Amino acid sequence: MSALPVPGVEGGPIVSVLGVRHHGPGSARAVRQELERLRPDAILIEGPPEADPLVALAPELEPPVALLAHVPGAPARAAFWPFAAFSPEWQAILYGTAAGVPVRFCDLPAAHSLAESEDRDEKRGETEDEDRDEDRAETPGLRADPIGTLAAAAGYDDPERWWEDVVEHRGDTPFEVIAEAMAAVREGYEPDEREARREAYMRKTLRAALKEGYGRIAVICGAWHVPALTGPLPPAAKDNAVLRGMPKVKAELTWVPWTYGRLASWSGYGAGITSPGWYHHLFGAPDRPVERWLAEAAAVLRDEGLAVSSAHVIESVRLAHSLAALRGRPLAGLGEVTEAARAVLCEGDDLAVELIQRRMVVGDRLGQVTDGTPMVPLQRDLRDQQRRLRLRPEALDREIDLDLRKPLDLDRSHLLHRLGLLGVDWGALGESRGKGTFRETWTLRWRPEHDLALIEQAALGTTVAGAAARRAGDLAATDRTALADLTSLVEQCLLADLPEALPEVLAALSARAALDTDVTHLMAALPAMVRAHRYGDVRGTSVEGLAVIVRSMLERICVGLPVAVTGLDDDAAAGLLKHVDAVHAAVALLETDGAGGEVSPRSRWLVTLRGVSDRQDLHGLIEGRLTRILLDAGELDDAGDRMARAMSRGQVPARAAAWVEGFLAGGGLLLVHDPRLLSLVDGWLAELSGEQFTDVLPLLRRTFGGFAAPERRAIGERVRSAGSGAREGTQDVDERRAAAAVATVLAILGKEDG
Repeated sequence: MSALPVPGVEGGPIVSVLGVRHHGPGSARAVRQELERLRPDAILIEGPPEADPLVALAPELEPPVALLAHVPGAPARAAFWPFAAFSPEWQAILYGTAAGVPVRFCDLPAAHSLAESEDRDEKRGETEDEDRDEDRAETPGLRADPIGTLAAAAGYDDPERWWEDVVEHRGDTPFEVIAEAMAAVREGYEPDEREARREAYMRKTLRAALKEGYGRIAVICGAWHVPALTGPLPPAAKDNAVLRGMPKVKAELTWVPWTYGRLASWSGYGAGITSPGWYHHLFGAPDRPVERWLAEAAAVLRDEGLAVSSAHVIESVRLAHSLAALRGRPLAGLGEVTEAARAVLCEGDDLAVELIQRRMVVGDRLGQVTDGTPMVPLQRDLRDQQRRLRLRPEALDREIDLDLRKPLDLDRSHLLHRLGLLGVDWGALGESRGKGTFRETWTLRWRPEHDLALIEQAALGTTVAGAAARRAGDLAATDRTALADLTSLVEQCLLADLPEALPEVLAALSARAALDTDVTHLMAALPAMVRAHRYGDVRGTSVEGLAVIVRSMLERICVGLPVAVTGLDDDAAAGLLKHVDAVHAAVALLETDGAGGEVSPRSRWLVTLRGVSDRQDLHGLIEGRLTRILLDAGELDDAGDRMARAMSRGQVPARAAAWVEGFLAGGGLLLVHDPRLLSLVDGWLAELSGEQFTDVLPLLRRTFGGFAAPERRAIGERVRSAGSGAREGTQDVDERRAAAAVATVLAILGKEDG
């Protein structure tokens, strides 16, 4: 702490500057104790001053939370100021609100910092968190790391370990020593423009508080800034000159939930910490933290079915303390307890250590804000629906299975699909474990950025359903939306139950499909349309007009496919084949009977494939795949003859290999159950020269490597048994070379004259 009287005022106000490191449990506890001792009548905290009206809400919030500042209409220009229970600033806020002491933020206003960050955001291409890493400062040609410098001076090679030993593991934080150390490190240092403005505004806020007559002012800021706020302050005119002419934007602020995973430094927060769960534990359990931590770790492992006894816990505690003593540490840190857990509790199992890391070291805590927190209507509507549907936001992945025949689960599905349209990816749709189209499996994980996405979409409507419908309409009206994206949008509207958006989207789809002459675009778009038609049937959603568009698109595909398969190279053939397979799978979902005596979609599609497959100019991959599709559909009775022609001596080996790859793309069981086809492939391979075999080997390896292991094993056994039978039924012997061996055998048998 640095306490100083105001110059020129006898017995005047006292300013106490408490230098801290953000998100430090030792600093947080020491700040709370120091404030209770000082009993200030005003508290200034590093942060955006526009958040002053939000301070009163803090006691009702559940940390971790963050101040979110954003520019209305430009949500990409946003910044977060996170707070955990063990953040010194948060403890200062709680003390001030409980004691009735005014609490103000004293950092550069968000209106200026967001305006300054525009260029940085454009360079990085993403929303950046507010850089509050005050323990590092940037200078032209020099990057100062004060913690690293002080740690090195104390003989430590790890700055984090030095800080824990000197500050976090102490009963009290030596504020005076920290202030002196920072003053020594900053000697001769000239801040850059941004930092100069920040510190000038801090001093401006301090002068304003003094002018208002406060006699005991406590300032809580990053330790790096302490020298700038103590000692003789520069004239106010000089600071005003530094602040003059700064760019400015309109900024709005609110509280949003935060997570410990987001707080961890590996997830991108500049002043983050790698172990928020560990720091939360140190703050909440000041007595016997090592014993409590390892006991909790044992409980986590037992919950996963691992055998961990009380003896394990006792021995791991002893090992942690022994390691700390050997290393000269006042208390076992995270490194020591992790090593003890690995050796004793986990018995060297890295997966068990990773479980402790994920559950405890980082943690799964998600903060909460109250209904009184400023929100856009879209956020409030989502909160109401989360309560109604019993979907609680959580920081860790949670998997849920939905049965769409149940009203509650169907409403949950609608909500998650609507949020997906709005870019709020709270849920990720996975593969359903059940059968049928009435089941969905979702993995839910709430991230703080979702609140920013909701604010971004607030202009679209006041409810999630209304905003999603408006978003779908806007996407449909955009000329840049591809045909496949439009069909996917139709499917999303059905899944999200947005009937009011469907007419506009279908009209745009119909107009775009009528003008698109690229058959591959139509083929890419058709599967989503068919799924949309099917979902409409399953969910009871009206899909009037959809069947007409599907039939029209399929007819145009059938007309255009014969042209599309002409003159393809290997890459183009592989790309078209994916579309053919997707359309074939989609057609299988349509009605098998034609309406009103018309040809059914399936029949029309198969007739097209049959006509194309009879051509002589096809790429081998395409011809082989079409042959297999028609064979599986019962439309061919000459598949063996076609394979024989494709692999005859007159064919180039590479084309024959491509034909085999296409034909066997549907699976290898056909070779197991059809001896003639297997014999054709085996005979073709046996007749290849060594050079030809080397040329086609990559294609063959890709083809047979795609089969399941049991299929490959069954094919090998068939080939081996067929080869044995062939040897038993034939006499393929070179009599001249065998004559000597025959003579020897006859001599042994005593039949030389035979």
